[in-house]
Amino acid sequence: MTYVIHGSTGAQGAPVVAALTAAGKPVTALTRNPDAVVRGAQRVVAAGYDSAAELTEAYRGADGVFVHLPVVAEKDRLTYAHNIVAAVRTARPARVVFSTSGAPTGPGTGGAAAELVRGLADTGVSCAVIAPTFYLENLLMPYVVDSVRERGVLPYPIRADLPVSWASHLDVADAAVALFDRPDITGVVTVGQYPAITGPDLAEAFGTHLGKDVTFEQITPEQFRESVAPLIGEGPAADVAAAYAAMGALADRSITPGNSARKLLGITPRSTGRWLTDIGL
Repeated sequence: MTYVIHGSTGAQGAPVVAALTAAGKPVTALTRNPDAVVRGAQRVVAAGYDSAAELTEAYRGADGVFVHLPVVAEKDRLTYAHNIVAAVRTARPARVVFSTSGAPTGPGTGGAAAELVRGLADTGVSCAVIAPTFYLENLLMPYVVDSVRERGVLPYPIRADLPVSWASHLDVADAAVALFDRPDITGVVTVGQYPAITGPDLAEAFGTHLGKDVTFEQITPEQFRESVAPLIGEGPAADVAAAYAAMGALADRSITPGNSARKLLGITPRSTGRWLTDIGL
């Protein structure tokens, strides 16, 4: 028996592998590179989201599967979601934990993440959904962190007064490991700072950690698209920019504390300062 982790060499999967390994759990690392070396994994399996057959074989007999959808074109994400559901339905792993990566999944919501949540629920397999809002790791993109270091300015495409429950990939990993041990908890578990903080709060935390003055600067979704396109591609960058543009009308991006990891699992999310310390920035 083992825990199968998607994207084991990536930003989201690698912390889950590390957390499971630290807890003494056996890990099967899923990766697109058959020659990848994944520290802590007992086995590395090359399996792609685009093959339901490969996923089925990887999931068979698993104690748990950790899933998240990569940042690619939405039509590809929909294909991946259908393949994951088909594989779970056939292989019947004991437990599935899916991180939405901040994508919307509510009733009436379209998109791959919402489709995957609905599909997993229909399989009858024990499932929990981790729902962060924004990832702190987004702030490590060169456009953002270089500006903090060089200009003392933290640029991001949100209103300065928008409260956000920022979360780290490390927080999601902590929640995933806990949820594998708690099959009684199903449905959505929110992860992130609460109360939510604003852009200036975020900049202040960076300034305190770095020992310098840092201010927040609201930039446009188009400026953000231009900055991330070289990293993730034009199509995904346009999707991300559109999502940020839509957020302009929101009152907040806060988690709901009633179904939070803090309440359900006893896990306190990292403050921005603690996260900066943990990653060694």
